[in-house]
Amino acid sequence: MVNGDVVGSGVPNVVDTKMQESVVDDASQALSVIGASPGATALPRVLGDSPIAVLLVDRSHGQVTYANTAALELAGDVGLPVAVDAWTAAAGVTDVDGNPLTETSAPLSRVAAGQPVAGEPVRIRGTDGVADTDRGTADSRGPVVWATGFPLGEGAHDEQLSLLVFLPVEQPTGADDPEAVLQSLRERAVLATDICFTISDPRQEGNPLVWVNPSFTKVTGYSLEDSIGRNCKFLQGPATDPAAVQQMVDDLSAGRSTAVTLLNYRPDGTAFWNHVSISPVYDGAGELVSFVGVQSDVTSRVLADAERDAAHESERTARRHAEEARARMALMAEATTELVGSLDTAELQHRLARLCVPRLADWVSIWQVDDDGLITSATSLHRDGDVVRPLLDAMEAAYLGRPFPRAAPVREAFLTGQPVLREDLDDRALEPYARGLTDGEVLTQLGVGSLLALPLPSQRGTWGAMTLVREAAHGFSVEDLDVAQDLCRRAGQALDNARIYSREASVAETLQHALLPELPDLPRITAAARYTAASAAAAVGGDFYDLLPMPGGATGIVIGDVAGHDITAATAMGQLRGLIRSACWDTDEPAPDIVLARVDRLLKVLSLPVIATAALLRATPPADGGDAWVVECANAGHPPVLLRTPDGSVDLFCDDHDLLLGTGMADLLPPRSSTVHKVPVGSQLLLYTDGLIEQPGAEGPGRDIDAGLAALRQRWASLPVSADPRTVCDAVHDLVVLASDDLAVLTLQLD
Repeated sequence: MVNGDVVGSGVPNVVDTKMQESVVDDASQALSVIGASPGATALPRVLGDSPIAVLLVDRSHGQVTYANTAALELAGDVGLPVAVDAWTAAAGVTDVDGNPLTETSAPLSRVAAGQPVAGEPVRIRGTDGVADTDRGTADSRGPVVWATGFPLGEGAHDEQLSLLVFLPVEQPTGADDPEAVLQSLRERAVLATDICFTISDPRQEGNPLVWVNPSFTKVTGYSLEDSIGRNCKFLQGPATDPAAVQQMVDDLSAGRSTAVTLLNYRPDGTAFWNHVSISPVYDGAGELVSFVGVQSDVTSRVLADAERDAAHESERTARRHAEEARARMALMAEATTELVGSLDTAELQHRLARLCVPRLADWVSIWQVDDDGLITSATSLHRDGDVVRPLLDAMEAAYLGRPFPRAAPVREAFLTGQPVLREDLDDRALEPYARGLTDGEVLTQLGVGSLLALPLPSQRGTWGAMTLVREAAHGFSVEDLDVAQDLCRRAGQALDNARIYSREASVAETLQHALLPELPDLPRITAAARYTAASAAAAVGGDFYDLLPMPGGATGIVIGDVAGHDITAATAMGQLRGLIRSACWDTDEPAPDIVLARVDRLLKVLSLPVIATAALLRATPPADGGDAWVVECANAGHPPVLLRTPDGSVDLFCDDHDLLLGTGMADLLPPRSSTVHKVPVGSQLLLYTDGLIEQPGAEGPGRDIDAGLAALRQRWASLPVSADPRTVCDAVHDLVVLASDDLAVLTLQLD
């Protein structure tokens, strides 16, 4: 036991250590005899918690002369001294079955007679006559406790004293048979003689021990001579918890019972865990006369608890690692989805930033670097959002258009292709590459305690670099580094693809503008056109339109759709458009069906791999004073042209379909045909490709051309009659909800 000077217990007139040693030896022998008796090989397991009650019995008078507070409360605060049997009755002490104890059989009576009681289960109901539910039982007979007692001295002094202690035990459950209950107690028992008892005298200087039982020597290794007369703090050692010691000192100084588990040491230096319970004992006048200590070696229990805690901690660690692994996998899965979902460089940088904050960093900056080593763009995101946006803008402005500072970790990462970690950062550490941002406290307000710079690799080298920042001085783990590297590899590839796409798209856009004509300014015709490519790889496709003068003062109007959605289709479209233009001038007055037939033959003769739909109109303006245009139309498998007359009605026009161009089967079928219509002056024509009308409807993703055509007619009819061709183009283009196909629209007004 380890205590301060106030810890211990003492009994008056018990100072003759030689006599005490003799008495204790006698008691030990008596206990050994009892312990060896039949049926007592396994006495009930004492839990080692604070004693329920501590009594000192004057054997010469058969009275309880001293008791701790709990013992007094159990008996209804009876005045001391009190007869042993009177205290037994007042405290409600019964046998295990709840039957009253006879005077001769009661443990207190035997102790008062000078007999040692190694241990006996009894029940204590207390003064209220009901169970003490706080002690872990709902039995109306009261909780089972363990009674043990020892004679402390005999014949040497006026007082012949015995110590009687009631200790808590595990409560028996589920058995009606008294023998089964007792056996249940025994199965959970240890010998009472394994419990150490001590008594110290607080009235003597230093509160020395005045008595210890043999188990104290057995457990601690200190003999009776080594112990008596000393405060039991001699059990302290280098690893004894001072807080536990102070708790005992504080409790006992305040007159309270105390119970702690702490590390004690034997004379040979070996350590053991000691559960110590100490109770103050008072006389009838309320004067503190002794401290009774109950000690148990609980090393095995403490070690078992430590092993269990270690196992639990290992389980928690394993679970945490598993959760972190799942989180990393989820992040990588999300990254894959996010980074392949766009070919726009700026959008990809924003997506990468959102993936990093706050899961990998408090804030992030993504830097794009050109071939000259200059920073061309920066994307930053902070966990605090728009609140710190001005700070991020100021930080980016300090670096944009310039190379990385020579001392910057991000420059090292960019040049070496390896991650660079910096920790324990402050203004002094940041100054060489902060570009004055520490003076204005920009970086301080953003929070820079640790920094992880990583390259963004690409097929051609390094696209740029990324800086992850945490406010904590040591904000990045090894796992964070692994995840960040994997993320940067994926992001670098996606950004490189986006850059390649951007360059190809620029080339494709130039090609598309070259292939699609600028609409000419023709007499009495107002025209507008719009083109949208569906390809995610290049902004070109096979849809086309054309407006050209024809012999005889007529105007050729063309809409077509070459199979395919890429540069190959666009090239084929350019060839087809050139053939149509050429065929339109083969004769003085070429009819649309003749032109398409010639084009079809040329595709076959030239072995051009082109399959296309097309509609060709030849519009001749009215003679002076006339009120109608003559429009001839031939259709090679193309969606019908729409006509809107000045009264606002919208009708199908040029809806007679012939074979597609480029099939090679024209010779096997009847000749192509043309239709002729008179169109009132002021009418409008709408030519389009199937991408406009093949749109998912409200019923689902299916594409119904008839429904799309009806929606197109309805949209055009809903526009004012005065709507010009540009307005019409924009309005009908709004019907597109999914650009899964190339789209061309050409609108003309015939005045």
